[in-house]
Amino acid sequence: MTKRNLFILLIIGVGIAGAIAVSSILLSNDKPEMAADSNPVRYKAGAYQFGLELSPSTPIVGENTLVLTLQDGDGNPVENASLSAIAEMPAMGSMAAMQAPAEMTETAPGVYKGSFEPYMKGSWPLTLTVNHEEFGKARVNFDLATGRKGMQLSSGARAIGGSKGKTQTTELPYRAGDIRFSAEVLPETPRVGPNTLAIVLRDQDGNPIDDASITAIAEMPAMGTMPAMRAPAEMASRGSGRYEGTFKPSMEGSWPLTLEIQVPGQSPRRVSFDLATGRKGIQLSSGATRADGGESMEMAPPGTVTLDPSRRQLIGVKTARTEYRDMSRPVRAVGTVAYDETRLADVSLKFDAWIGELYADYVGKPVKKGDPLFTVYSPDLYAAQQEFLELSRRNSSRGLLEAARKRLLLWNMSETEIEALQRRGSPADYVLIRAPMTGVVVTKNIVVGTAHRAGMTLLRLADLSEVWVEAELYESELSLLSEGMAASIQLPHARIAPLDGEVSFIYPFADRTTRTTKVRVQVANPEGALKPAMYTEVTLQSRAGERLAIPEEAVIISGQKRYVFEDIGEGRLAPRKVETGLRANGFVEILSGLEENDSIVTSGNFLIASESRLKAGIDQW
Repeated sequence: MTKRNLFILLIIGVGIAGAIAVSSILLSNDKPEMAADSNPVRYKAGAYQFGLELSPSTPIVGENTLVLTLQDGDGNPVENASLSAIAEMPAMGSMAAMQAPAEMTETAPGVYKGSFEPYMKGSWPLTLTVNHEEFGKARVNFDLATGRKGMQLSSGARAIGGSKGKTQTTELPYRAGDIRFSAEVLPETPRVGPNTLAIVLRDQDGNPIDDASITAIAEMPAMGTMPAMRAPAEMASRGSGRYEGTFKPSMEGSWPLTLEIQVPGQSPRRVSFDLATGRKGIQLSSGATRADGGESMEMAPPGTVTLDPSRRQLIGVKTARTEYRDMSRPVRAVGTVAYDETRLADVSLKFDAWIGELYADYVGKPVKKGDPLFTVYSPDLYAAQQEFLELSRRNSSRGLLEAARKRLLLWNMSETEIEALQRRGSPADYVLIRAPMTGVVVTKNIVVGTAHRAGMTLLRLADLSEVWVEAELYESELSLLSEGMAASIQLPHARIAPLDGEVSFIYPFADRTTRTTKVRVQVANPEGALKPAMYTEVTLQSRAGERLAIPEEAVIISGQKRYVFEDIGEGRLAPRKVETGLRANGFVEILSGLEENDSIVTSGNFLIASESRLKAGIDQW
């Protein structure tokens, strides 16, 4: 081979080696980028599928941004959805729970964006609620903490794609905090006598946990006079994160299993399973969530009870849905007819006088405005008439004459009577007093010839064309009332149609003795059917509108607290503390603690509550 050929081969070899090196560099630079962007995580919850991004990826104290991409089952954008996103730090000791809500706004079809601001370091579990009139409602929970990268699906959905949605511990079905674990009983159907409990623990990276301390106790709740019975299991490490122990139920029945897992450097975790002899397997009750890629169950609170269909049927468990319903209801009370105090008039004199003729001569006599009531003689009035006539004859100054005329007017003489006085030229011994309004005489303090001093009430007139009906209501009913609401008045012993009225006033004080408050109803009384002091039946129609409500029998009262049991799936019934409001037609308003369309127990809940108290501890109730 010549030197020229060798040189050519050398050049070719160097070129091939350079090409290989360059391609290796390009490939190594491309791989991370592809791995980061090619397979984003997505989830499915009910009729929705969605992606959720967090910026920054490691949550911080302060502003964090959420971006939700929402689609239906066919991958089409879901527009105009109602979203609620709340990060909440749970209550700790005397410190109340804290919320960091995100106002989610649709920025593009099916794309929603909002920000939330945790204001201290720690765990801030995120609850995302999606509601759409066509696709229904879904609620998903994520585990989120400041200083820890990303979010971990907790409940309400399942991962359907993306490398982030796949954990390194998919073979372990449960997750409690940063611990992944499995729990099984051998034999698979527990029996009376020895049973083996096997627990496998791993951390978030899939590494076995061999230095944990596990306490496992199966306990049959107390029944009647029979005390609770325990079957503890001494758990020992077998290596590779596996722990085993034996427990021995002493009789057939339900033996709920409680695990307490303590990993060095972490908070202890308490997990409950429902277990019974003769029934295959164990079912997660509370304290953990599923992490095996299946549909996640909602995190169950302490006191959750798990019942299989046969036990539900045995104790008669029935459920109903929370829903918005009209909480208006009639409020019935006994009322008393009273005078309309704005339609009363007293007849009195501004001078000392004696009664002459008496026309309004009995109580109850009807009179019209201007009708004569009685005549009076008064030396003062006689002198005032004489003075007026003297000033008129002398053509006195206009001011003096008008002053004399004004005195007669103030002393109940009318213009007509004064003109007659001028024409007559002599004062009248007796002056006629007329009715100031139309009505009936309800008080009479005079007879013919009696003398009365100035300012004394001689007669009282009342206009009964409209009256008041005053009803007394209990404190619990006052929240249903408002001025202007319609009322119906029925006379229990009269065969007449109910009269319509309107609430005109709610008294601002209560009766010390009866602890009731009066409500005034204004009622037209053209026929005079309603007579003062009569008893009536009053029906007030409240207008509470639609409120979130459940059947009254679903609520369990425990001192000042109110509880219901919510069916959260997989046979689990979880106690929920609720705040109640109005009651109407067998339903009670729910102010907080439940949402629309939640399934709650309406029958058999007292038996469930007994077992729940044992599981959660009396302090929880």
